[in-house]
Amino acid sequence: MASEMRERASGRHRPVIGAPGRDDERGQVLVLFTLCLVALLGFAGLALDGGSAYAQRRQQQTAADLAALGAANDYLISGDATQATTRARTIAASNGFIHGVSGSVVNVTLDTSNGIRMTVGVAGTHRNSIVGILGMPSWQVSTTATALSGFPDHARAVSPFIFSVSAFGTDGTPKYQTPTDFGQGNGDIPNSDIDFAWTNYGTGNVDTGEVDDMIKGDLTIDKTLEFGDYIGQQNAGYHSFLFSDVNTYMAGQDWPAAIVDANGNFTGWATFHVISADGGGSKTINGYFVSASTSSRLSVSACAANDCPRYFGTYVLKLAE
Repeated sequence: MASEMRERASGRHRPVIGAPGRDDERGQVLVLFTLCLVALLGFAGLALDGGSAYAQRRQQQTAADLAALGAANDYLISGDATQATTRARTIAASNGFIHGVSGSVVNVTLDTSNGIRMTVGVAGTHRNSIVGILGMPSWQVSTTATALSGFPDHARAVSPFIFSVSAFGTDGTPKYQTPTDFGQGNGDIPNSDIDFAWTNYGTGNVDTGEVDDMIKGDLTIDKTLEFGDYIGQQNAGYHSFLFSDVNTYMAGQDWPAAIVDANGNFTGWATFHVISADGGGSKTINGYFVSASTSSRLSVSACAANDCPRYFGTYVLKLAE
C-alpha cells in the first residue's frame, strides 16, 4: 500500500493493458498516406496517360482515314487488291504505324459488291508512364476508317444537260477543261463534241417547264441510270429563256451532267462547271468539264466495282459517313 502511494506521488503509473500507443497511431497514418498516394498516382496517371492515349488515337485515326482513301483510290485505278493493301500500309507507315512493328497492326479489307468499300483498321500499343507503375504497362488503341470509291451510277440535283461522248478522249479524259462555248443543236441528242441537248431524264418530248424548274432548283432529279439507258428526248425548239435562267441560277457552280453516245444511250456522269449562258443570238452555255472530280452529288448505288464502266471525268472518293 505504501509502495503504491509512493508511485502515485512520484507521478508514475502502470500502463493500462489494451490502450493504443503512439506507434500504433503512426502505423495507421502511414497506411492512410500510402493509400492516398496510390489514389493520387492513379488519378494523375489516368489524366496524363489517358491524354497521351487520346492523342495517339487521333493520330491513328488520321492514319486510318488517309490509308483508306489512298487504298480505295489505288484499287479504283488498278483493280489490284494486293497493291491497294500495300498502299494502305505504306500510308499508315508514313504516319507512324508500321504493320507488324512495335505492336502496330494495319488490317485492310475490301468489299466490291457495291462500288469499292475499303476498310482500314489501325491498332497500336500505347506505352503508359505513371499508370505503368500501378501494373498497367500498356493499353491497346484501335481505330478504323472506311472509304468509298467507284464510278457513279446515281446522281441527285443534276443539270438538265446531256453532252456527247465525243467530248472525251478514249481514256475518259475531257477534251474541254478550259472555258468553251457549247451550243444547242436543237436535236434529241448532242450533234457534236461541243453540242448539248436538254433533258429532264424522262421520255417523249422534253418538258421545258420541268427543265426550267430543275434550273431554278424547284425540281430535284434523283436518278439512277444503267449503262446503255436511252435518255435522249424529243427536243424541238431553242428554249431561249432557259439560257437566261441558267445564267441566273447555275453560273459559277459545278453540276453533274449525263454523257451519251451517238445513239443517245447513257455512258456515264461527268462534272460540268457553268460559267455563263447566252440566251440571245448565240444560244450557248460557256463552261468546262472538271477532270477527276469527286462530286458530292454523285454516288454508287447498285454497281459492283468491277462491273461499272469507266465513266467520264468524274469518280466517287470519300470517307463513309
